Amino acid sequence: MATEKRADVTWRGDLPSGRGTIERVGSGVIEAIGVSWAARTGDSDELTSPEELIAAAHASCFSMALSKVLADGGFTVDRLLVSAAVSFVPGTGITKSALDVTGVVPGIDEAEFRKAAEQAKENCPVSQALKGNVELTVASRLT
Repeated sequence: MATEKRADVTWRGDLPSGRGTIERVGSGVIEAIGVSWAARTGDSDELTSPEELIAAAHASCFSMALSKVLADGGFTVDRLLVSAAVSFVPGTGITKSALDVTGVVPGIDEAEFRKAAEQAKENCPVSQALKGNVELTVASRLT
């Protein structure tokens, strides 16, 4: 069954000096969050950016996909620490999403964990949405 998620945003002003507010998301778990061009270009840490939100979406989607790949391989995940760094180039757009995962997964070796991470990177729905437009990478290690 298909699902649809929504978010509502208000923008005021021009691009360089304006700012927006993510007013709400359908689930209600995110309250008003400010967004701006300055946050996109690294000139402000006060607000968020679409790239930061994509990074959060990619890291969470990848962690779910990796936990499934590992479970399908007979492994039980103790913990996955995942980060995503999304690169934005003004005039070009989003160019890269670099995933980084550290896992605590009893009984798996580094090679098998790396293979599972690559599979999750290729197949998580956010990766699928970005694929072909954005460089996708994953670094993985066990602790």
